[in-house]
Amino acid sequence: MLLLSFHENLHIVFALLSMTAGSTGAAIADVTIDACVVQNSNIRPSLAADMQSLCALSSSIGALMGFSLSGIFVHLIGPKGVFGLLSIPYGLVFLVGILLDEPFMPDFSYRQVNQKLLDASKAMWRTLKFPDVWRPCVYMYLSLALSINIHEGLFYWYTDSKDGPSFSQENVGFIFSIGSIGSLLGALLYQNVLKDHPFRNLLFWTQLLFGLSGMLDLMLVLRLNLKFGIPDYFFIVIDESVSQMITRLKWMPLLVLSSKLCPPGIEGTFFALLMSIDNVGDLSSQWGGGVILHLLNVTRTRFDNLWLAILTRNILRITPLCLLFLIPSGDPNASVLSTDILGAKEEAETPENENIELVSLVSSVDGKQL
Repeated sequence: MLLLSFHENLHIVFALLSMTAGSTGAAIADVTIDACVVQNSNIRPSLAADMQSLCALSSSIGALMGFSLSGIFVHLIGPKGVFGLLSIPYGLVFLVGILLDEPFMPDFSYRQVNQKLLDASKAMWRTLKFPDVWRPCVYMYLSLALSINIHEGLFYWYTDSKDGPSFSQENVGFIFSIGSIGSLLGALLYQNVLKDHPFRNLLFWTQLLFGLSGMLDLMLVLRLNLKFGIPDYFFIVIDESVSQMITRLKWMPLLVLSSKLCPPGIEGTFFALLMSIDNVGDLSSQWGGGVILHLLNVTRTRFDNLWLAILTRNILRITPLCLLFLIPSGDPNASVLSTDILGAKEEAETPENENIELVSLVSSVDGKQL
């Protein structure tokens, strides 16, 4: 980010490489923290929901601060100055990495990295073959993919002077910043009220509310809010806040469930795999939304069928209710992995442990060092 801040005429290729490097570093740090959270969730299953709630709360506070301060700093110091300020959070992440307590391995052989990657890949594939694991993964992907994203069509409608409320792009950004408060409220509500409810029951109601909340967009596009005397700005703020709150409530149990699906020893790697599945689902929802907007001929200036796109999206949001049988319905504070998965993991580690024990016995015979 400092490279983007200091260079006046940086080539677009180098600018993209710099931003890619920054995103890669943030992703590596995110996976590392996820591994720590998942590892502690396996050690203390009853605190898994609390740890995920703390992560979601921190993320929501950071998003709220970012949305609120980004526009101010852009006006005060310009885009390049903002890129320079972004180096401060990266430095703080580096500081956290230094202070992170972890066991020291002086005899670690870097030549075994490839073998460890191969072993981790085999362990992930072995784990994914268990129904207790692949069934929730299928649900998480389909629940995201079926919730098609038509945000681009709504954004252009927000700024349209003829059919829409004619908001400026700055106003739309400020609306989203206020809406992020809903995400913060969702994290607090899950932590204090909903974390002890079974996954299947909680996902049923949150998925249902997720579909119904989309009707607020339909009311807005059909201008029904004006008939009730509610201004566009106030209604969009309520709409965005409710939408982000329910999205957070829907996402939190899936995060807790994902942390419980990770077998010991490959927590970070397997959680990254689950998040990759979710990212593919999110990407599929964006592609699906683009296809729907294209089929209904919704463009930057034409919004005649935008209401139909919203209605289609709302119906598709409810369809994952038919797939809830893929989600376990047990105690959310208990371990989700079956004894078969844990037994397979212990069996894979047994030969190494036995060898270590045999070496210890042989080396101590008659008090002589062999």
